[in-house]
Amino acid sequence: MKIYQPLFRSPIILLCLALSWVISFAPIAKAETGSLAQPGTLQKVLEKKTLRVGVSLFTPWTIKNQDGQFVGFEIDVAKQLAKDLGVKPEFHVFDWEKIIPALLNREIDIIVAGIVITPQRALKVNFSQPYDSSGIGLVTNIALTKTFKGPKDLNSPDVIIASVTGTISEDLARRVFSKATLKTFATSQEAIEAVKSGKVHGYVEHEAITTFVALDHPEIVDEPLSKPLLETRAGFAVNKRDPDFINFLNAWITAHEADTWLASVHKYWFEGVEWRKELEKTP
Repeated sequence: MKIYQPLFRSPIILLCLALSWVISFAPIAKAETGSLAQPGTLQKVLEKKTLRVGVSLFTPWTIKNQDGQFVGFEIDVAKQLAKDLGVKPEFHVFDWEKIIPALLNREIDIIVAGIVITPQRALKVNFSQPYDSSGIGLVTNIALTKTFKGPKDLNSPDVIIASVTGTISEDLARRVFSKATLKTFATSQEAIEAVKSGKVHGYVEHEAITTFVALDHPEIVDEPLSKPLLETRAGFAVNKRDPDFINFLNAWITAHEADTWLASVHKYWFEGVEWRKELEKTP
């Protein structure tokens, strides 16, 4: 009787199977070992002794003083963060709509700019836990709105509402004043000038900005709301697949909330007025 040998006993078949297995799984193994071999952002920061920080000009988050130096709440936060890491901060200024693309393109290591945590943004970046909170308010041009009976009158096709491009304030303005014409600007300074000069009826922005504008120009600009349109929470933003950096940032926030450093710095910039003497000019 002729006995047939099973195919898997054939040396040639076994060799082919082995080669097939290596070819199939080699890319996966390479990808896995490659990703593990790639140093994370935190490790690179520690090695280069430099933290590249993305910021955007919003008072009092990031501003310039009379000497042209950056100051503000986020500047203090970034400097303390770098100090605790044992590195130097390197600040890079972007218009708001360009700051996330700059992070994704690895032009910066972290966004420290009061960036509000949202599900949509979390699809692109990783957020730390919140380290700051604020509200979004409204200022209006007094001359253009003197006949208005309330904020609801702003929701009209004849009304122009300003906001900064790519911000939560822009999204909120579109929802709250859906019938009005929305005009966006690259910076808060441009939007402030627009509402002051009467080019727009109102400006939707974080409350610290709206409050200071109303205080500085009480005969031109009014802050008509008794409470914010929306409460927000801000966190640090870093690139995806960077868990070590996120873990450090969360630990940093926890520590400086416990020692009240974050609270004291927030109070200085958002409740005090002494820092305003440092400004190049009042916005």
